[in-house]
Amino acid sequence: MKQWLNRIGKALEPLMLVMGLVSPVATIPQIVKLYFTHSEHAGGLSITTWGMYTMIALLWTIYGLYHQNPTIWVGNGFGFLAYLVVVVGIFIRVGWTF
Repeated sequence: MKQWLNRIGKALEPLMLVMGLVSPVATIPQIVKLYFTHSEHAGGLSITTWGMYTMIALLWTIYGLYHQNPTIWVGNGFGFLAYLVVVVGIFIRVGWTF
């Protein structure tokens, strides 16, 4: 059973690296709306929620770097940057909001 899981895990590594990039890419429309098209709705975004996403991604990035596992740190590193851009945008537009 363990051999089978190891084989599947190794086969999934490249796919999971790509999947790790989906979350940051999925954040791009939020960034565009926040900075360019619908900035008047920034008050509807929670800096607490986006701040937590940012910190979680940062911790996963550090964890992935520690374990030298790009499958973990690449997507989370880009996620950290994307979420941080959202947090900064919320703060610029409306200040601290929950």
